[in-house]
Formats: sequence, structure tokens, C-alpha cells
Amino acid sequence: MEKHYDYEEKVSEESHNFDFNAYMRAKTKAVNLALDKAVPLQHPEKIREAMRYSLLAGGKRVRPALCIAACELVGGDEKTAMPAACAMEMMHTMSLIHDDLPCMDNDNLRRGKPTNHKVYGEDTAVLAGDALISFSFEHIALATKGVAADRVLRVIAHLGKAIGSEGLVAGQIVDIASEGDSNVGLDTLEYVHIHKTAVLLESSVVSGAILGGANEDEIDRLRQYARYIGLLFQVVDDILDVTKSSAELGKTAGKDLVTNKATYPKLLGLERSIEFAQNLTAKAKEQLTIFDKLKAAPLLGLADYIANRQN
Repeated sequence: MEKHYDYEEKVSEESHNFDFNAYMRAKTKAVNLALDKAVPLQHPEKIREAMRYSLLAGGKRVRPALCIAACELVGGDEKTAMPAACAMEMMHTMSLIHDDLPCMDNDNLRRGKPTNHKVYGEDTAVLAGDALISFSFEHIALATKGVAADRVLRVIAHLGKAIGSEGLVAGQIVDIASEGDSNVGLDTLEYVHIHKTAVLLESSVVSGAILGGANEDEIDRLRQYARYIGLLFQVVDDILDVTKSSAELGKTAGKDLVTNKATYPKLLGLERSIEFAQNLTAKAKEQLTIFDKLKAAPLLGLADYIANRQN
């Protein structure tokens, strides 16, 4: 652990001028503008309204920021990464819409607002999620400029795998099957979290790196970084579920306890879960040691942001 802290101290010394909050504000603004432009209100208006309702409902824009930061880290720029960054947020939004449905988690609140199916009905919510899936791929293919076709294709393939039966869907089906099972252990819990949460964060980072021209060693390091922060994201989510209120979270709190769902605090206890999160943060940062420390500052900041988020 000592070298992790040494590295963090060096980064702190060399990147003390980096304003992470300003970086996130700028990226969030740029992403929101790009999303608004990508999904305009047009006929048939109801489906577009439903798509925009969830897509533009706020959110931290962590996945787009990761995509852009990874691209910039290896020599690319925001413009190159933006279509893929928007696609990652579209896919994430789809997963939230579908996850909240009565046949899944049956939630009424998301980002402090009624869930999509509560506003538009289950039928439209399902279709809005479906439309976001298909448009994500279309947007990467048509809007990405100045990147070799093989790299764009690799990004599309990576995202497809991340959300399919080897990724997000796999995590969701195992999660459903595990609900209420008192024998669920850490291995199953980690499988669910990696596939439900980490794979899309990983796709965001890897896609940004691919579009920015990264070599295979750089891509592999960034993939490992993303895997750690992806698991970290969910561990923190589990911790917040038992320590925060619904008002603080902007979604239903304590639901995991009510449904007897396996979580890290339930299996490890709160204190050990917090220690696990700290360890994941350190491991994620260690993957970035091969990069220029100043250029890596946004990704280092994002790891801390995920670790310390309050909702």
C-alpha cells in the first residue's frame, strides 16, 4: 500500500493546479449540449420525449467524462470522443429505464424524479430504452470523425459486448436470480457488479482510448483501471444505500435491505466495505503510473470522485 500513497503524493505535487471540479463542469456542459443536439424532439414526439426525459434528467455524466478523459490522455481530443461519450450515456440511461421497470427493480424514483415508466407508461419506457440502444450504435458510426474505420468498428463491437449476454444483461439476469437467496456469496456479488456496472464504465474508458489512438499496453492498463473503478462505483453505491436517505440519493434508499439483496455491507459489514473501496481506489490509480501524471489527472480525479460521491 505504501507505493500507492507515494504515487498519490507525487501526483498531488505535480498536478496541484488541476481543477477537477472545473473539468467536470466543462465536460458535463459539453456532453449535455451534445446529447440535446443528438436526440432532438421530432415525430413521433412521445418516444422522443421519453428518451429525452431520462437522458437529459441530470446525472453525473461519469461515463462520458471517462471516455473523453481516456481519449485526451493518449493524444486525442474531446471532439473525437464525443459521439462515443454520448453513446455511453445513452446506454447507461437505457439501463436505468429498464432497471426501474416493474418487471425488474420496480422503482418509482430516479435522479429525484418519477421514473420513466411512471411518467410515460411501461410500454413507452421499454421502447425508449430500446431506441436508445439502437441509436447509440448509429451515433458512434455516423458522428465519429477523423478516426480510422477499424477503430470505430472496434468501439462499436466493444460496446455491443458490454451491454449483451456477456455483459450488462448477464449481470442483470444473475442479479434477478440471486434476489432473496441467502446463500449468495462474494463471488456472485462481484460477478453481478462487474457485469451490471463495471463493463459499461470499462467500455467508456477503453472506447476513448481506442479512438484516441492508444497502443495495446495503454488500452490494457486503462481497461484494468476501469474494472477497478467500476467495482468501486458499485461498492460505494451499496454503502450509500444503507447510509443515506432517499432525498439525499435522489432514488429509493434502503431498497436492498427490504428485498434481502446481497450487498457488500451485508456480506462484509460497513467498515470492511469502506476499506475495500479504499483498496480499489488505490489499485485503480496504480494502473495510471505508466502515463504522464498531469495528463492522467482527470482519471485520477474521477477515481476519487467515484470513491467519495455522496449520491
